[in-house]
Amino acid sequence: MTKVEKNQVIDELSEYFSNYKFVYVADTSDMSAIDTNKMRRVFYNKNVKMKVAKNTLIIKALEKSNVDFKELTDTLKGSTALLFSENAKDAAKAILEFRKKSTKPVLKGAYIDTDVFIGNDKLETLNNLKSKEDLIGEIITILQSPAKNVISALKSGGGKLAGIIKTLSEKES
Repeated sequence: MTKVEKNQVIDELSEYFSNYKFVYVADTSDMSAIDTNKMRRVFYNKNVKMKVAKNTLIIKALEKSNVDFKELTDTLKGSTALLFSENAKDAAKAILEFRKKSTKPVLKGAYIDTDVFIGNDKLETLNNLKSKEDLIGEIITILQSPAKNVISALKSGGGKLAGIIKTLSEKES
């Protein structure tokens, strides 16, 4: 690989690191080319971009991107695949889906927004994360519930009260 090609890889990865808030680092060693292509297809279907590069180029791209991934640099040993996604749990879902048929890839670490998760044992936790939209929806539902109850009570109570007043007024006549 020429110096120009290396710089292109560094620039591309640096751009990915700057643009994505959700980055997974996975170990793809001992995977055949056929399995790697199947894995890429699963990632593609889950809207996860997969990039493979030498660890030294990845470290240089991290330095160039000015994103604080210091804890993840310790995971850059052996064969490394970088997974970039728009959603925090898309990559975890894709890894778990592919691992139904294989034991690879193994999660080395993940950078989720501002938090770093190290180790394959965190994969299930990452898969169970709720998206920002899910959390906002739950909060809105929780906030709307008391207001709906009050309005419902006022409507039903008002109808009952009007009925009682009408009945009482008819009795007096």
